[in-house]
Amino acid sequence: MSNAPIRVNVTHTYTSDPKTVFEALSEHENLGPVFGAKITRKSDGDAHRNGVGSSRKLNIGPLPPITETVVVWEPDTHIEYEITKGGFPLKDHYGVQRLTPTADGGTKLDYTIAFNTVIPGFAPVVAKQLTAALSKGLPKLVP
Repeated sequence: MSNAPIRVNVTHTYTSDPKTVFEALSEHENLGPVFGAKITRKSDGDAHRNGVGSSRKLNIGPLPPITETVVVWEPDTHIEYEITKGGFPLKDHYGVQRLTPTADGGTKLDYTIAFNTVIPGFAPVVAKQLTAALSKGLPKLVP
């Protein structure tokens, strides 16, 4: 996890099993509605299409494009990614998605994003927007 001082953490419980949730989270283009962004695949992963080394380009409003690259990919349990190009005004951005099976066959997603910003005082604004986007968008990913 990044040493960045700002952390956003959102949890959501799905009725779908971990494999279904993981597959939905892994597919880069599926994250567009979650973040309210246009997302396009830039590259496939080394051993799996959505695995380590795969990357996506995010276009969010008028901001310059951001490239995120998967750095940890453990099927049905865990994904980590970082910004590898662009990102202004963000820096040290790192995301972690952990999936845990629930007793009733569903999945709990614990999603943490750590970051900082290059503009003093701007981080709380970004944190609020990320929290709102994730809280609204994650329930749309799968049931």
